[in-house]
Amino acid sequence: MEYEDPRTRILDAAEELFYGQGVQAVGMDAVRAASGMTLRRVYQHFPSKNDLVEAYLRRRDGRWRASLAVHVAGAGGTPRDQVLAVFDWLGRWFAEPGFRGCAFVNAFGELGATTPAVAAAARHHKEEFAGYLAGLVEAAGAPPATAGHLALLAEGAITTAAIHGDPGAAADAKEAARLLLDGALDGAPGGARP
Repeated sequence: MEYEDPRTRILDAAEELFYGQGVQAVGMDAVRAASGMTLRRVYQHFPSKNDLVEAYLRRRDGRWRASLAVHVAGAGGTPRDQVLAVFDWLGRWFAEPGFRGCAFVNAFGELGATTPAVAAAARHHKEEFAGYLAGLVEAAGAPPATAGHLALLAEGAITTAAIHGDPGAAADAKEAARLLLDGALDGAPGGARP
């Protein structure tokens, strides 16, 4: 596929390689070959591999969160239904060919101890996801702590699906989330769930 923007070509190649093989296993020459660019051109856009890794993570974060938000908004239903739709989206993601778990956890595991920018990108992604869940939980009328509990369920499902290669982890987490959310709503001031 032809791209007018060389930066996009490089990022597309880097994302496929970094997510599929791991950040440390992929050198800049592999990115060059996959992007069809010269090594000089790759370094013009990304002066170091760390710059490329940071750009890859920033772009992946934006795409991941936008895809989730579009799915949840399109799910309709009550605010409770929208909270549970998060787990439906996770199930779709887990079933995608090449699913390897969370790119941020993977990159953090490889580079988080030695590359502060990677650790910061991973924290940012997790904080934004937790914040998104907090907004959904608030709209549903559940206590704020419920968002943290749901985030742990989602993170556990992501890890389980990656390790076991089983997209069913999302359905299991959704059922646990439903029980947790319904219990939180039943115990919330004002009483019963919608």
